[in-house]
Amino acid sequence: MKNLSIKDLGGAENFKDMHNFKRDFKIAPSILSADFARLGEEADAVLAAGGDFIHFDVMDNHYVPNLTIGPMVCKALRKYGIAAPIDVHLMVEPVDDLIVQFADAGATYISFHPEASRHVDRSLQLIKDKGCKAGLVLNPASSLSLIQNVMDKLDMLLLMSVNPGFGGQAFIPHTLVKIREARALIDASGFAIRLEVDGGVGPANIRSIAQAGADTFVSGSAIFNAPNYQEAIMAMHAELALA
Repeated sequence: MKNLSIKDLGGAENFKDMHNFKRDFKIAPSILSADFARLGEEADAVLAAGGDFIHFDVMDNHYVPNLTIGPMVCKALRKYGIAAPIDVHLMVEPVDDLIVQFADAGATYISFHPEASRHVDRSLQLIKDKGCKAGLVLNPASSLSLIQNVMDKLDMLLLMSVNPGFGGQAFIPHTLVKIREARALIDASGFAIRLEVDGGVGPANIRSIAQAGADTFVSGSAIFNAPNYQEAIMAMHAELALA
């Protein structure tokens, strides 16, 4: 499959026309920025404030230089009563054992980095076989060509707009170009694949990210560091309404 560009689709105006419809935008607060001493309450609060998914950033101090949370936390939130989709981003290597553990713990989406799996197609099928939605994650320098032979197995493509490993980083502006290219590739494929962006997303830039083609937005510090979660999330929804 050719890596389509905006130019291949007849320019920016045609691209805009193709997306002149109401997209199903989702905001996924990342609990990496939450108060871990009150995690159940924090998850409840951001969902009540207008969040759609709960996003898990799972780091192993191997694939990335940080160590965060595992499947027991996912299981604990389900036991606590969190019923919303749990969106798990695995920054781990290898991935297959944790795919199984997070699926068993109640994950909805499980996404991983293709560089972290020896057999990407097999790992994606493992997610599907466990009854979860499957995703791939591309780092800022990772090529979109990595997804082209497995798009039939994807429910989610997550584009990192920061280098993975730590929260609170600034959005890398060139990601907007990659989002446009990814949106064109997804649309040309005909598959129903959500396009998610993670890293430095907040009210100031979420509209431009949506206009580039994203429909799912991970936001951590912009929500959890705000004085009022509802005001922060409603500000994002207001920007998305203008996208």
